[in-house]
Amino acid sequence: MPDTRKLTPSPLGLEPSFGFGDRLGTAGPGHVASLREAGGPIRGIFAQQSIREMTRTQRNPSQVMEAAVQSLDKAGFGDPWGADADHLKNPEDVDVTADAGFVFFTIDPSDHVDPKADDYDARGSDSPLAAAFEAVRDQVPWVERYIGKRITVPEGPTIDFDPTTVRRAAVKYGRAIRHAIELARYIRSAATARSMPYEIEISVDETPQPTTPAEHYIIADQLRVAEVKVVSLAPRFIGELEKGVDYKGDLAALERSMKDHAAIARDLGPYKLSLHSGSDKLSMYPIFARTTAGLFHVKTAGTSYLEALRVVARCEPSLFRRVIEFSRQRYETDRATYHVSATLDSVPPPSEISDNDALEATYLQAWAQTPEGKGFTEPGRQILHCTFGSVLTDPTLGEAIKGVLDSEPAIHEQVLTEHFARHLWALRAGMA
Repeated sequence: MPDTRKLTPSPLGLEPSFGFGDRLGTAGPGHVASLREAGGPIRGIFAQQSIREMTRTQRNPSQVMEAAVQSLDKAGFGDPWGADADHLKNPEDVDVTADAGFVFFTIDPSDHVDPKADDYDARGSDSPLAAAFEAVRDQVPWVERYIGKRITVPEGPTIDFDPTTVRRAAVKYGRAIRHAIELARYIRSAATARSMPYEIEISVDETPQPTTPAEHYIIADQLRVAEVKVVSLAPRFIGELEKGVDYKGDLAALERSMKDHAAIARDLGPYKLSLHSGSDKLSMYPIFARTTAGLFHVKTAGTSYLEALRVVARCEPSLFRRVIEFSRQRYETDRATYHVSATLDSVPPPSEISDNDALEATYLQAWAQTPEGKGFTEPGRQILHCTFGSVLTDPTLGEAIKGVLDSEPAIHEQVLTEHFARHLWALRAGMA
């Protein structure tokens, strides 16, 4: 009889945490091994998947949870661990993940964000910004609470809430704040009805423009006024956080910005800052851990799939070539919901690369020192990343990949252990 205390997820509170997304349900042993390899105070979230990812991989929350529990049981894992129902958008998402035992609920109100708000001209009483504000005025009764105020956040920025700043924030995030509060209240009632513990994260990172300190302050303050307690909040950081590659941007500017966001999180929480699209962003990890003083959460997902393809590349290179060819055919369609810059022209097709090691290096790359830091920059990873759903649900390729992973569990675990230990060591470096 297994010790069920080891196999039940729990809220992790303000402890530093790291989410291991597993789209195949086979990465658990490598995830556990990497956490043990790195050591330290970072807690693992081993069941983490969004409804969108489950739809694309034809899995359900119970299957995601079962795969994580089986891996932890087999590894004899006895530390606290979390389970993240990621990117929830409606009550139905909450119910199905709560029933499966998830205890960490990430609210994604991105459908209610105005992504064009930063570009609206504010000049004149009939400006585009003024018109957009009128359209949301009835949903943002809090506007007058901020207009004209100047707030100095302890150890953080001084924020001037001039009318344009506040109204632009209302246009950009007003509906999203309202939706997040409503869904948070639903999560609370759903957890209460099930007599289960829970914690909530708010994600406002899926916008083309960064979240400003003023916007972060208003969002967090309105959550506090509504008595919605969050364990973490994911702003949209400056620079480019593209899928499958390292951070693109000015690291010094990023550090200054992160200090401001971390100060707001301490003042209005405390809560953790959350880094989404965290896969392979090693150059920014020490900065993130340092500026937050350990109050952080990192989410990864697609990188485990890419490292599974590395196993395929080494053990069955002909299959890897087929996956690349298929992914290149699907890329222009599948990339639509992702923030990526890779083009098909930026990477040669597999027919032009005869050497199998060179093919792996071209599409998955090896760890190397880059101008931005130690991490990946190869655009081929983005082509493979965006097409994971099409590949895994293809009746031939999906089963073939799983077959390789099932037949080579030791190599799969080793590849993942090395990969994620680098992530965790980079975060620990910032906590030293």
